[in-house]
Amino acid sequence: MFARERVYFFSAGLIFLLVLLGAGWSDQFRHVAGLALDVLGHYFGWFYLLAVFLFVVFLLYLAMGRYGKIRLGPQDSAPDFSFFSWINMLLSAGFGVGLVFYGMAEPMLHYLTPPHGMAEAGTEQAAELAFQYSFFHWGINQWAAFTLVGLIIAFFQFRKERPGLVSNMVEPLLRGMKKPAPVLDALNVLAVIATVMGVATSLGLGVLQMNGGLHSVFGWPENFWTKAGILGAMFLVYTASSYSGLERGIKVLSNINMTMVFAFLAYLLFTGPTIYILENFVNGMAGYLGNFVQMSLTLPPRDGSGWMNEYTVFYWAWVIAWSPFVGTFIARISRGRTIQEFVFGVLLVPPLLACVWIAVFGGTAMYMELEGAAPLAAAVDDNITTGLFRMYETMPFSTLLSALTMLVIFIFLVTSADSASYIVAQMTDNGSLNPPLYKRLSWGVLISAICFTLIVAGGLRGLQSASLVAALPFSIVLFMIMIVLLRELAADRRDMLINLYHRNDATPVGGDIFETDEFSGLDVEERIKRRMVVRNPRLK
Repeated sequence: MFARERVYFFSAGLIFLLVLLGAGWSDQFRHVAGLALDVLGHYFGWFYLLAVFLFVVFLLYLAMGRYGKIRLGPQDSAPDFSFFSWINMLLSAGFGVGLVFYGMAEPMLHYLTPPHGMAEAGTEQAAELAFQYSFFHWGINQWAAFTLVGLIIAFFQFRKERPGLVSNMVEPLLRGMKKPAPVLDALNVLAVIATVMGVATSLGLGVLQMNGGLHSVFGWPENFWTKAGILGAMFLVYTASSYSGLERGIKVLSNINMTMVFAFLAYLLFTGPTIYILENFVNGMAGYLGNFVQMSLTLPPRDGSGWMNEYTVFYWAWVIAWSPFVGTFIARISRGRTIQEFVFGVLLVPPLLACVWIAVFGGTAMYMELEGAAPLAAAVDDNITTGLFRMYETMPFSTLLSALTMLVIFIFLVTSADSASYIVAQMTDNGSLNPPLYKRLSWGVLISAICFTLIVAGGLRGLQSASLVAALPFSIVLFMIMIVLLRELAADRRDMLINLYHRNDATPVGGDIFETDEFSGLDVEERIKRRMVVRNPRLK
């Protein structure tokens, strides 16, 4: 049994060991977490920036190049979901506790500490840069990792009919190795650890903000027991959702949440400073798109401020670590889509809605700050978890808004835990689409436990450090998978061209002259001779 379940036991054992270390040696754990954040950010910040930018370039190359029309499934297959249903599910995947946590707070933090010291704090220029960089952090670059992993999983699972495991995607690179099994198992374990850490970071942010809301609105203490109670309630609801089934439980909760999300956007947009929000959105998008390459590859100046580590490097590491989870969900709903449809749909639609969210919530807060209606920047800087609820205090129905926001966060916690435990169980059950319930529940416990450990032992820095550590090796694995994907796509296209060539009586259908030469069966010398006598009749 151990041999068959070795990935499950090794990965679960490592997470359990981290929980024990965090519980038994919390001070040392906190110190190591902070040291890891500083060291990895200093020495590998350039790598995270370059990796995510290359992901974007790679995806655009696939979408706009010769592979764009290849389907994620049999070439004659149709999408499982209509376009509008697919987009709606992408939007559900695009939202999460992270965006609720940072959507209003991040522009205010950049307003007080402008990126790279490019403006004076508290000025109009600082406000413009705040939205430009907030859009950057939640835009195309962030979703590049999700899109890449989702594309890879969908291609191998639906096109090649292989289980969506990292080992299956890397295996072609290791075919010359005598004993590849230990390496393949290690890659699967690495993918599980990265996913767990990424999800734990997201859950931890939600727990911190929910505790901040309960403290701000109802006076509940921000301590060990409140956080434990929130996680305990989340686990109970998650367990009930697991018993009701993935489709029923998550579908109902997600529909409720998306309805509330759009209601929040509409309420703040039409009752708040509407013109300022719209102008801010347009200006922010202009700055973001106009300086896209520069922002993507800007390294931090040697000022020791740590701004890059706290924001850009953390975000990119977080999404790389979280990408197996989100990517697997996106892959499951995208069977039958072309690569072009997949890339443009996933890479553009959710980031656009994220930017709208930031423009509405951050724009409302920035307007209040600039007009002197409420010192929200100082409130966020003092306690980021309560900043959103301090903004609600200046609005009508503040208690109702706060309660509904905490409900949204709680539902995101439950759906994230439910989905993540299912996907991690799938990853530790040889890619099975129906992993046993005991694995789903055990991973639910372990994810909650490591989340709580990171919160108690390291706080926000502990959550950030976990993502940085997990993402570094997994990003290298992603580059390996990109190489395999290019090879598989080239072979796939070649097979389709050969079939067309023979079905049309050796007519060069769909390929260029060099590809057609390869299909003709002539030897190399004869092919070279034929190429040398090729002439353009228009030049005669």
